[in-house]
Amino acid sequence: MLIDSHAHLDSERYAEDREAMLARAYEAGVGAVLSIGIGEGPPEMHRALDLCRQFNDQSGMPRLYASAGIYPHNTTEADNAALAKLDHLLAEPEVIACGEIGLDYYHEGAPHDIQREGLIRQLEIAAARKRPILIHCRPKDGLQDAWEDLFDILEAHWRHAGLGGIMHCFGGGWEQARRSLDLGFLVSFAGNLTYPKAQPLREVAARLPLDAVLVETDAPWLTPAPDRGKRNEPAFVARTAATLAGLLGITPEEIASATTQSFARLFHLPL
Repeated sequence: MLIDSHAHLDSERYAEDREAMLARAYEAGVGAVLSIGIGEGPPEMHRALDLCRQFNDQSGMPRLYASAGIYPHNTTEADNAALAKLDHLLAEPEVIACGEIGLDYYHEGAPHDIQREGLIRQLEIAAARKRPILIHCRPKDGLQDAWEDLFDILEAHWRHAGLGGIMHCFGGGWEQARRSLDLGFLVSFAGNLTYPKAQPLREVAARLPLDAVLVETDAPWLTPAPDRGKRNEPAFVARTAATLAGLLGITPEEIASATTQSFARLFHLPL
């Protein structure tokens, strides 16, 4: 069984075939999907939870879990009402993680100081609710500014919680991977691991311990090769898993088993 540890199932790109898309994932061996609850902003954080409750009683579907969080560029909307909503959602049993949250200095968006403040406030809520976090980190090209700020914040405001989390769609180098492991994070790889120009990322992945990695789609984006450019969906996580298995010198079945066990361990879930 594979687990897609990060997919935006509430995307409007699935509006016409969401049920069929989930059935295809199940047929492809995907036993569970973590549905990311950021929507287009805080007013839509609940939509991932809604999908869990819509589909988890149906047979022939992956088990859905949900997250809730305020994306870096939506932290300008992280007022008291939005944070109270986040706290309420994290209390729901299906909502197993806070995220995706973090820092994004690549795109123009929320000022960096607002992103940092919003991240810290969400870390406080996640710690109180004892929920691991899903981190998005993207620096400016050629810089490590967002990573340095992220690790400073995590050292000061998260390490003590002992809850860890996932470095979603990891795109850093070995130093960032090593520091992530030191903080108790799992490192998750998306479809970009399969891209021809991603050799530096593959070199990082090949050095990681088997019990420290996860796979994801970040669907509907980052479709693995050879279908890059098309809409992504959870069934395609198998392609990324096969690439990662090859890098670690194991079989696709072994990577499926190991990543499933690591996901279950992080979130205290039954296998």
